[in-house]
Amino acid sequence: MLSMILSIWGNDLVDTKVAGGVLIVVGTSIGGAMLALPIATAGSGFISSSIMLFVCWMIMTISAFFIMEVNLWLPHGNNMISMARATLGKAGAVTAWVSYILLMYALLAAYISGGSSVFGDLLGLIGIKIPQSLSSILFVAIFGFIVYRGIQLVDYSNRALMTTKMAALFILIFFTLPYLDPAKLVGGNPRLLLGSITVMMTSFGFATIVPSLRSYFEDDVRKLRLTILLGSLIPLICYILWDFAILGALPRDGENGLATIMQRGGSTTDLTHSLSFYLHNHSINGFAHLFTAICVMTSFLCVSLGLSDFLADGLKIEKKGRGNLIVTAVTFLPSLIIVLFYPSIFVKALSYAGIFCVILVVLLPALMVWSGRYHKKFDTTRYQVMGGKLPVLVIILIGLAIIALGVKESLFS
Repeated sequence: MLSMILSIWGNDLVDTKVAGGVLIVVGTSIGGAMLALPIATAGSGFISSSIMLFVCWMIMTISAFFIMEVNLWLPHGNNMISMARATLGKAGAVTAWVSYILLMYALLAAYISGGSSVFGDLLGLIGIKIPQSLSSILFVAIFGFIVYRGIQLVDYSNRALMTTKMAALFILIFFTLPYLDPAKLVGGNPRLLLGSITVMMTSFGFATIVPSLRSYFEDDVRKLRLTILLGSLIPLICYILWDFAILGALPRDGENGLATIMQRGGSTTDLTHSLSFYLHNHSINGFAHLFTAICVMTSFLCVSLGLSDFLADGLKIEKKGRGNLIVTAVTFLPSLIIVLFYPSIFVKALSYAGIFCVILVVLLPALMVWSGRYHKKFDTTRYQVMGGKLPVLVIILIGLAIIALGVKESLFS
């Protein structure tokens, strides 16, 4: 894979704009969902989950290329809603709109749940004990204020947090390596993968930013393709390394085992507590707390900003003065209320988010391509995903199967 990339795009790899685009994709992908991966995949084992991560990466990357193809049919500035309307009509636009809203609210519920857990845990380290409900409210108040102040403060905060997050990730993996037990990396029940697919799909949920990347690269198809491929490949490598470190160091069963965490709902601090319980290493404990906290913060900030801008546009409210307060309230209150009633909803909320993610960035893009290519006859000379009808049909069937599976798991698990 790497040699192929070098031979085709060697000169473009040193382009600073490509590097910036890759970082945008990586930053959008690697977030709070990463914390749920070892918990969600523990029962199926490292080998099975790694194979499924690769499959999910392929599905999401092909879907991103579908979005790229459709977006290039239309003028600059068209997003997922406009693309769905142009190719699938009003029904497509409504489906995209509803899926986007539900996806964002589900993600925010997950990150508020995880963030409040981290926030309460950090306060506990300095001897301050507060109820999780109050921790949730304080977390939203503090980091919601950053979003309320606008994109510039979010951007500066996110840059510093992203740099620290990636450094903490690789340091944490490095410190965990001496504790790896090869026996823990084998075994597992592959059938349990079915319950974790939606979380894995959410981990590659970057495709909605493809229209923005198209504008960023000024219709340079070659650089856009490279950015999507490389930007999605880096998270895949990080996820496999992360699973390798955690699943190899921590047991599946036992009081603080990964499967036990999954059974009781799973939270961000459960993973750090398990690392502390089994490894007894202060450095690992410290970096685990740091990495966990930053993952949730960066995801919360980016998702919140995107949702608030979407709502301001959809509700036609200017984000100034009283209007900004209304948008901020509509952005945070629904998810906060859910978390106040269901505080341990972290992994579950990510599973729900996975369903909406698959509708929005897997099923809809394939349907848009099919309609645009074969019914509305859009001009595909600028770019077309290779393979003709077969990959489109395969992605549609896969999307429907994952959605049905996700709904079944959510209702009956």
